[in-house]
Amino acid sequence: MFTKFLPMPTAPLPPDAVPAHDRAYLRQLLSQRNQSEGRVAEIDAAIEHAFVRTVAMLVLDMCGFSRITARHGIIHFLAMVHQMEQAARPAIAGNGGEVVKQEADNLFAVFSHPEQALEAALDIGRALDAMNAVQPPEAALQASIGIGYGPTLVIAEKDLFGHEMNHACKLGEDIAGPGEIYLTGNACQALPQGRYVFSEAPHTIGGAVLPSFRLEGCLYEGPLAP
Repeated sequence: MFTKFLPMPTAPLPPDAVPAHDRAYLRQLLSQRNQSEGRVAEIDAAIEHAFVRTVAMLVLDMCGFSRITARHGIIHFLAMVHQMEQAARPAIAGNGGEVVKQEADNLFAVFSHPEQALEAALDIGRALDAMNAVQPPEAALQASIGIGYGPTLVIAEKDLFGHEMNHACKLGEDIAGPGEIYLTGNACQALPQGRYVFSEAPHTIGGAVLPSFRLEGCLYEGPLAP
């Protein structure tokens, strides 16, 4: 029995000819890859062409899930997650980003450049501060954020895969504390000089020391006009 393969391009296809970022198309390509050792390089090239983009990613994690749920119940916490979403989504869209997925108290977004992601993170912090100013202490919203930048496999409105994504998740979910913003080395190096102040905060994953940076502040409120 012969396996029917999708036609593979010998040269990059024009953007309108590629079902870019479609999960069903990715599954087809991965199935073909698993069934044909001789075409691995060809299929890998097709996957990279259709799905891999150099993007900045923002990973937001709400703080205090266990504590708040134990004290106030899951419905109260879900209401807080909804408030967090109301603060985060406009900030992401307003800085040119796109929310890829939201899982429980985590939110994942992509941007063209890490400066957009960082500005979105700062706007999220300001929005949460404004909400907290008119809410009782038990309803205070706090989030930690990790930002990465590099080649990433993007499935639109579904998922993100790649080294920088893994690193940003580690920063946002495990390293950063409430109200803190951490960036990978790649994301930090891509930022314009002169506005943001960082401190080095390297950490270890699987025995490898990875460079990361904690945002300490901004020297002025917004990008200077040319």
